[in-house]
Amino acid sequence: MSEPAAEPSVRRTGVQSVDRALDVLEALSGGTPMGVSEVVRATGLPLGTVHRLLATLAERGYVRQDNERRYAMGPATVRLADAGERSLAAVGQIYAARLTALCGETVNLAVLQGHEMVYIAQSPSPHSLRIFAEVGRRVPLHSTAVGKAVLASMPAPQATGLLEGAPLKPSTPKTLVTVPALSTELDVVRRQGFAFDEEEQELGVRCVAAVVPSAGLHAALSVSGPTERFTRPAAHAAAEHVREVAADLARALRS
Repeated sequence: MSEPAAEPSVRRTGVQSVDRALDVLEALSGGTPMGVSEVVRATGLPLGTVHRLLATLAERGYVRQDNERRYAMGPATVRLADAGERSLAAVGQIYAARLTALCGETVNLAVLQGHEMVYIAQSPSPHSLRIFAEVGRRVPLHSTAVGKAVLASMPAPQATGLLEGAPLKPSTPKTLVTVPALSTELDVVRRQGFAFDEEEQELGVRCVAAVVPSAGLHAALSVSGPTERFTRPAAHAAAEHVREVAADLARALRS
């Protein structure tokens, strides 16, 4: 396989080698082992560059190679992720409470782990009838607002790869279970900046979520409520609050 003649013309500012290494790690973050050519396609980097980065990351324990010569996250990355997740949960709890005060419904903060989202912080609604999801619970990407928000924040090939590697099981009759339908939905999420779960994960529950816009972090904040109270107009009104608080959380994490 020959190397691409040129790299993408638009690059982020910063140290290029670090930028490229993070591109590789983000491509592998879905949890599905990838061959070198798959990493090249996902990142847009030249083949030789990907080879060198993977070799260095493997030497440091940040990626590992299986018997089929495919790469996946290594133990060093897992240790960093565990430490970062604990810090994110502590800071996120403050912003989740702020969002509950604005919207009056339950707020969850979730992070991507493999092909699922994991709740790491929650602020419950003050209403006696409220939505509850325990911290540590794992939920699918395709049927949740947090999952769709995170998928939409990725390059389309990476999001498609995650969907193709996950069991797209219906949680309710309203769940989208095909990659084309979900890809169309993700295009909408990218345009509007937030994602909805219209009883796709649980009947009688509506949810709106926005990604926490921070480089290298796959996390989302959501507001959930019973459909009788958290109506579509209420969810659309909450969407702007979700985006604003998610952006505030990202800024707090960078400071």
